[in-house]
Amino acid sequence: MFQKFLLRFLLGLPPKVLIWLSGKAQITTIGGRALDPGFQFLLNFLGDKESAAIDHSLPAAEQRKQADDALRPLFALSAPLPEGVDFVDHQVPSDGVHVRVREYFNNDLGKNAPALVYFHGGGWVYFNIESHHTFTGTLSSILGAKVFSVDYRLAPENPYPAALNDFDAVFDWIESNHEELGVDPERISVGGDSAGGNLSAAISIRRQAHSKTLPKAQLLIYPVTDLTFSHDSIEELAEGFFLSKEDMYWFREQYLEDENAAKEVLISPLFSQDLSGQPPAVVVTAGFDVLRDEGDAYAQSLKRSNVKTFHHSFAGYIHGFVNMEMVSGVNEAIIKFCNDFKKIN
Repeated sequence: MFQKFLLRFLLGLPPKVLIWLSGKAQITTIGGRALDPGFQFLLNFLGDKESAAIDHSLPAAEQRKQADDALRPLFALSAPLPEGVDFVDHQVPSDGVHVRVREYFNNDLGKNAPALVYFHGGGWVYFNIESHHTFTGTLSSILGAKVFSVDYRLAPENPYPAALNDFDAVFDWIESNHEELGVDPERISVGGDSAGGNLSAAISIRRQAHSKTLPKAQLLIYPVTDLTFSHDSIEELAEGFFLSKEDMYWFREQYLEDENAAKEVLISPLFSQDLSGQPPAVVVTAGFDVLRDEGDAYAQSLKRSNVKTFHHSFAGYIHGFVNMEMVSGVNEAIIKFCNDFKKIN
């Protein structure tokens, strides 16, 4: 508890002090981007815990434990759920199994609320609805919507397309049970961060191809859109900024049984030739993220296809920032892109 109080206090110090405490000059990258002082301090605090503590030669189950242990100091800083937000867990059938879905709600929402189906990040391999608990509760509060956070099946035990099938199953379940759930069936949107952003974009494309009900809108937070890793940012920011190039290559190996499938549009949505008719989108990217360029490119591709798109690029931020609300400015950033999402949801 004391450490949590101390770190929150330190993160509230002036930017120049945070840079000094990080032990380095302010970090800049190509294009004149300067790393936000709060993230520079936080990266120094985490050190190499997140990356060095995870041994990619171990079984995925062991790595998940290592990832949780490495990020425990960060999770310990998380705020509680916003006042008035509660949650309940459901079990939803998918491919002969059941996946856990956590519904976040506020009793003031009424009986015909908008909904957001949310898929967490973690390279299709790590994390769960608990790791994103604060953020998904925050989304429910800011958006004035019911958020359904999905504990989807993870790779490599369940490679592509298991997670995508879970997404479809949960979307269909909400649509079929909308009256009981108090959801407006015409306002069911999708969203996710990183791998979850990839799945959100992919499920929107797949549902369109299968002539199924499309999401009302899509919230894509630093999404993976190109598993060929052919953009400059993956080399420019290969290590030292929370998510590494090595991590991404390893995640791809776990998610895909055949790496030659990397250009398929349901795996790499950026390879879609035409995104016309896709749901309106909010695309969020971070300047110090290996996924920055492919996320930016997807936002531009949506716009070229005449899809209404709001693109928010936070130049000084790192991958994973939505789960780091303890850094000054992050809450304001979340509110900013959520306000645009409310315009399309």
